[in-house]
Amino acid sequence: MRVHLCAVGRLRKGPERALVDDYAQRFDRTGRGLGLGPLSEHQIEDKRGGGIEAEAALLRRACPAGALSVALDERGEVLSSPEFADRLARWRDGGANDLAFFIGGADGLAPALRDQAAMALSFGAMVWPHMLVRVMLTEQLYRAASILAGGPYHRV
Repeated sequence: MRVHLCAVGRLRKGPERALVDDYAQRFDRTGRGLGLGPLSEHQIEDKRGGGIEAEAALLRRACPAGALSVALDERGEVLSSPEFADRLARWRDGGANDLAFFIGGADGLAPALRDQAAMALSFGAMVWPHMLVRVMLTEQLYRAASILAGGPYHRV
């Protein structure tokens, strides 16, 4: 199952970029034998300033047709890392070829895009900077692959 990180904004050189790249590489290595990955990043920018609706249209275009979609949103479902790993495995085993995670910009995601997603996922009740959410998501993807592989990375 190919995984797509579809996000508003460009993550430029710096500590967040280095962390995303590191965890994405770890996920690809660990997930390869599990039928997970590769992880592709799709960064979009609304250069015309059309707001969250314009961003939603660009995110939809960045997402492969037929992909199962997950919206990152503070109102979404909160999962433990093992629950997240189990959800990924169920989607993979259920025949999903592509899984897309949508990360909005400073104003979040358009309600229609969020409502059309198969799931809304939250990293807690706090609001996180959208650039940091990419780091958190790629780390959790790597952690999920490690859990599914029976590796030592995740400690209970």
